Amino acid sequence: MSSPGGAGIGGLMVETEADVVRRQALRRMRIVATGLLVVAAIVYLLTLGMDGFWGFVNAGAEASMVGAMADWFAVTALFRHPLGLPVPHTALIPKRKDELGASLEEFVQDNFLQEETIRERLGVAMPSLRLALWLSEEPNAKRVVDEVSTVVADGLSRISNRHIVEIIQDGFVPRLREEQIAPLIGGTLQAALDDGVHHGLVDLALVELHGWLEENEEIVTEVLGERAPWWTPQVLREPVTARIHVELVRWIADIRDDPEHRARKALDAMLTDLADNLQHDPATMERAERLKERVLDHPGVIDTAISIWDALRRALTTSLRDPEGVVRRRALDEVVRYAQKVVLDETLQRRYDDLASDVAVYVVKRYGREATTVITHTIQRWDGKQAARRIELFVGRDLQFIRINGTLVGGLVGVIIHTIAVLVS
Repeated sequence: MSSPGGAGIGGLMVETEADVVRRQALRRMRIVATGLLVVAAIVYLLTLGMDGFWGFVNAGAEASMVGAMADWFAVTALFRHPLGLPVPHTALIPKRKDELGASLEEFVQDNFLQEETIRERLGVAMPSLRLALWLSEEPNAKRVVDEVSTVVADGLSRISNRHIVEIIQDGFVPRLREEQIAPLIGGTLQAALDDGVHHGLVDLALVELHGWLEENEEIVTEVLGERAPWWTPQVLREPVTARIHVELVRWIADIRDDPEHRARKALDAMLTDLADNLQHDPATMERAERLKERVLDHPGVIDTAISIWDALRRALTTSLRDPEGVVRRRALDEVVRYAQKVVLDETLQRRYDDLASDVAVYVVKRYGREATTVITHTIQRWDGKQAARRIELFVGRDLQFIRINGTLVGGLVGVIIHTIAVLVS
């Protein structure tokens, strides 16, 4: 039984295809290390009792066996009792796996999840530039836009009208009833006036109104004629209404073209007074609250909100699901354009890299400890023998080099010691 990630199931570890490869490599290195021990033993037996050159060979072989056996014992003692004998301070990993997990958790926390380390690595990685370069290529940006569009469309389609009704009735309306709306509207209006935001809306309204008046002269003169006194002679109505229409169009054009027009200043003064009254005048604030209550109590408010939401959702979902829809095409153009801008703008890159570092540091500081506890909890669930086999599977192959080095270095030391003994004797 295998799984791609080798994850544990119920505390049991599942062997993967990669584990099979590791086990084969471990077995090969064990054979090599054991083979060197066997060779050393054979050479020792064949040269036993010989003098001269073969005496040196015998001494080296003897020391090689000692080194090989000592390192075999040391390596084996990490994972199990050598030869099954309960020698003290052996089978260290099965006995102390919990302490090992806690130490590993502390090591990761202290050496990897530190603010300086995270900022340094993100600074070297330059994530914003890499992401921007990737997104600046249209096929990559299209993949992102398609995935996001599909997710958003699916999410919108799962939100029913019942959910919106519950949100409005249980969340929005009660909160709005408790909150005084007049100061909020007054403060927002005052901020807009201070920043001159309303000027753009006024300009747009004047342009549209001027265009409508010019294109609908007959409607305007007809309405003016209907409002004229009954005693006005018919022969005078048409010239008078036409003149009024001309003056009205000219007046609107003057206001549109003159930012300092008296009408604009009068509108600004009126809006300023309204903003101040909404924040400080009890009578105005009371009228605003009564208007709010009448609107909230009106049965058509929720129905209107649902209708607007449903129409917006259907239009947006349809466009998002259409690969050639306006929303997807516009999103693709904007993503590619902005990615290309980031590629060329080092200031933006630094800003986004700093933001990524801040987010990463925040997440690590807030959740790093919880994340690293996964190490301890996972190892605690493992059976001691299983944990030893698992760890040996990953590091055992490299540990066999200790046995090999012990055999070779032991033999060399044996020759050196034998040489000194010959020279001294």
